[in-house]
Amino acid sequence: MSGIRVLLVDDQALLRHSLAMIINNEPDLAVVGEAGDGAHAVACARTTRPDVILMDVRMPHLDGLKATRRICTDPALSAARVLVLSMFELDEYVYEALHAGASGFLLKDSRPEELIEAIRRTHLGESLFAPSILTRLVAHYVTAPRPERPTPTLRRLTGREVEVLTLIGGGLSNDEIATALVISVKTVKTHITHLMAKLAVRDRAQLVIAAFDAGLVRPRH
Repeated sequence: MSGIRVLLVDDQALLRHSLAMIINNEPDLAVVGEAGDGAHAVACARTTRPDVILMDVRMPHLDGLKATRRICTDPALSAARVLVLSMFELDEYVYEALHAGASGFLLKDSRPEELIEAIRRTHLGESLFAPSILTRLVAHYVTAPRPERPTPTLRRLTGREVEVLTLIGGGLSNDEIATALVISVKTVKTHITHLMAKLAVRDRAQLVIAAFDAGLVRPRH
């Protein structure tokens, strides 16, 4: 099957059906499976090998956080990227989901075109469709004390890489970073590749968290 393979995970069958209709209407996207809880999601991911997984958080049997961690630590599923489905005002687990390996999040009240764009950009390795929203969300949860969260070491980073990481944590896009530092977008992408390798993270969402954890960016109030 060509195109982007999508796995839908939500305990509401009606929502899964609605999402499937939207996704399957796009020529480059295809729903390859559905799951109503986290345990089924992990099993379904292993059989369908999706490119992008839309993951709800609050589900029976196994929640989306634990399912995300299992999927993102499974070497056989290293190509899969998890996009968390979230109700920002109610969901207390989005930060933990990102730490578990999720590539970003999508608000459940997003417009259909935003859903499609989020899936495509997540598949391309970007963290989400609106970096500023991710920054606001991570900033909200990073204020809570988390003693088990390690502080990333920046000793291996160059001065320019620290600058790029700081701007990523501030929610800037590649184009905005290039403008701010007066460098090309290609150079920005090269720095991001190096940052991911040195900090051992899988995507931009994890870089945002690293910027907060290292104290390069302060939460917005």
